[in-house]
Amino acid sequence: MSRRPELPPVTVREFARLTTSELPLSTLDRARISPTAFDWLCELSSRKNGQTGAQMLQVESRNWLQLDNHVGVLESPCGQRIEILPKHVEGGGPQTVRQSRSLLRRMLASALDLSPRETDEASLEQFDHPLTEWVMQRFLLALDQLVKRGMRRDYLRVEETQPYLRGQLDMACQMRTPPGRAHLFSICHDVFSVDRPENRLLKSALSRVMYAAQEAENWRLASTLLCLLDEVPPSRDVAADFKAWRSDRLMAHYEPVRPWCELVLSHQVPLAVAGDTRGLSLMFPMEKLFERYVGRAVRSQLPSGYRLTEQAARHSLCTHDGTGFFRLRPDFLVEGDGRIWVLDAKWKTIDSARRDERYQMNQADFYQLHAYGHHYLAGHGELALIYPMTARFDRPLGPFRFSEMLSLMALPFDMEGSRLQSLPWMNV
Repeated sequence: MSRRPELPPVTVREFARLTTSELPLSTLDRARISPTAFDWLCELSSRKNGQTGAQMLQVESRNWLQLDNHVGVLESPCGQRIEILPKHVEGGGPQTVRQSRSLLRRMLASALDLSPRETDEASLEQFDHPLTEWVMQRFLLALDQLVKRGMRRDYLRVEETQPYLRGQLDMACQMRTPPGRAHLFSICHDVFSVDRPENRLLKSALSRVMYAAQEAENWRLASTLLCLLDEVPPSRDVAADFKAWRSDRLMAHYEPVRPWCELVLSHQVPLAVAGDTRGLSLMFPMEKLFERYVGRAVRSQLPSGYRLTEQAARHSLCTHDGTGFFRLRPDFLVEGDGRIWVLDAKWKTIDSARRDERYQMNQADFYQLHAYGHHYLAGHGELALIYPMTARFDRPLGPFRFSEMLSLMALPFDMEGSRLQSLPWMNV
């Protein structure tokens, strides 16, 4: 199988600027890419402008463009891989890259609701390669375990013409056989075959990994598995085959490989940006990843008897002709002991030393939380905005009082420890 010529990979972070011009030094915030990759990104941006949803980049000029708050990997048709990492720590050295890659993999695993056994904390920390190589490695290892346990087969009905009898004779077809083919039999029989939807999807994903892998170990394992799956045909309709994927008891050993297969084939990837991208490209809006990451951590920190509801939609901002207008969807509702707390996660760095600048908080976020407090708490209770913890924001800020009975706190979330530093319900 032919592979594209390799271009030097580019590693940057959110809101970085990319150019085709010469640079004295490439950094995580400014880097040079090939003209063909630049043109492809501009084309991608123009296509996104006609679609709904957040934009991934903004074109500044003929030589410069700026990325938005999406993270992941984009692979251009010319073969250049652009890795975009979260911007959550200062600095730009190799240690920053390693920390950002590790964080992105943990957040993606959390967004996919993968169990600890499937994510393997050691591999999260030690596999210091871009996101796509990590995804391909996890897919290949899961598929390798599946093949060792044995792939499921199913009886497949075959209708064919042969010079021998096997199974049932199709009398209707046989009676229509012309005299020159009277020595042939129209037969129907069942074959115990690996040609089933799950295996076809795995074969298609494996073929894509074989084409896209750049790490030697991934490529070797993919080549070995491709030989073992030689008799499995590729999927002709990915969406239909995923709908036909069975999840019964006999298919339980297929479950660990499914999320990785979906990622490789980019089929209904949670949070992923929809669109026609070439190569193995995975892009995720950082605010959604952060929201899922915080949600899983908060759920693990809840005391017994407390309940967490994500994206609750119980109230609207107003009503019109008896119908709710502008549904209010707070990120998290925590309920317990007869009380309710409203929490909202914001992927934004704030500075607790800049009081004159409102700590770099967004006024619109306060308006949003005020509306949540009015409708969900009836103007009486506690709200919280959750921001990533940094060296400039490592302790709670507040309270910010909307009234004597309604207040808001700004809480830091430890990205490395995956935990909320202050729990409002523990002060009851």
